[in-house]
Amino acid sequence: MAEAAKYPNEHIIRTRTIDAPASAIFAVLSDPTRHRDTEPTDWVRDAIDPDPITRTGQIFSMNMHVDAENGDYRIDNTVTTFDPDRAIAWDPGQADEDGHVDPGGWRWRYDLEETTSGTTVTLTYDWSRTTQEVRELFGGFPVVSPEFIDQSLQALEQAVTGAR
Repeated sequence: MAEAAKYPNEHIIRTRTIDAPASAIFAVLSDPTRHRDTEPTDWVRDAIDPDPITRTGQIFSMNMHVDAENGDYRIDNTVTTFDPDRAIAWDPGQADEDGHVDPGGWRWRYDLEETTSGTTVTLTYDWSRTTQEVRELFGGFPVVSPEFIDQSLQALEQAVTGAR
């Protein structure tokens, strides 16, 4: 199935209810040193700068790993949404030698809503602003599956609650 037909809106959205307050979940998401705990593989390695995320426009950088063939790389994320205990989002990109970050065109966004049974977490992976050049560089989009998003939410739950 062609990408456009499979994902006409160029995003994947998944939801999971976690038995924890939104503040506990947001604390993990706003701490770059915990991001490796929110991902089901070893793609995210560690935070280059351990400072917590505190505002829109902030840039936080991570050490990443593709695979044995392609190795390690650095990603520089620009925070696009920062609404404590409600929403956080960032656009991954690459910083140039002057520190200016050129976003790749995809976004990770978490929306949190407290309910009587915990906090509903909605994770959106949106690649709608990705250029054709970037799509070709990565071999097409999306680079992750809906199952990966589900596993990421499960990993986030484990990071917050300690549940396995």
